Amino acid sequence: MPTSRARLVRRVAVDPAGAPYASAFAVPAVDLPPLTPEDWARGTLEGAPAAMRWFVRAGWLGVLGLRLGPRSSTQHVLGWPVAVSGPDGITLEAHSPLLTARNVVSVDGDALVWATYVHGESRRGRACPAAPPDHPLSPRSGGPPGFVRGEAAGALPGRAIPEEAGQPLS
Repeated sequence: MPTSRARLVRRVAVDPAGAPYASAFAVPAVDLPPLTPEDWARGTLEGAPAAMRWFVRAGWLGVLGLRLGPRSSTQHVLGWPVAVSGPDGITLEAHSPLLTARNVVSVDGDALVWATYVHGESRRGRACPAAPPDHPLSPRSGGPPGFVRGEAAGALPGRAIPEEAGQPLS
């Protein structure tokens, strides 16, 4: 649905905090509904179309081997365990024999930011971030489902994905 208030999702710099791979995407917070970071995380992951939810969970579980919890638990977001949650941010963290992945959603006065951090836990896991960035199961696929397409919680109608989205940090 076209709108004159389309929002630009852009890749932003992020401190890798020791992670071999880190990426972040931001949306201007002006005129966004006053949702908590947890609401944005739930809206983005749990609000994605059913086929997308099934596909990404299949990749997280079957390909990456992430240990996820129940989808309907208040302590999980689409199976991702909630490690930390507060008024300014939420951290979802999942582990597998291959890797540890963290998704951090934060809201400040200027932007809604979704950052992903991946640490390889084995030789195979350290190779995982080298997957092609356009592969939908790659941690570099361009952000969470719905977020970069501008559909997070149904509130972001714009569609603008920078060409450099999902490239590894230098």
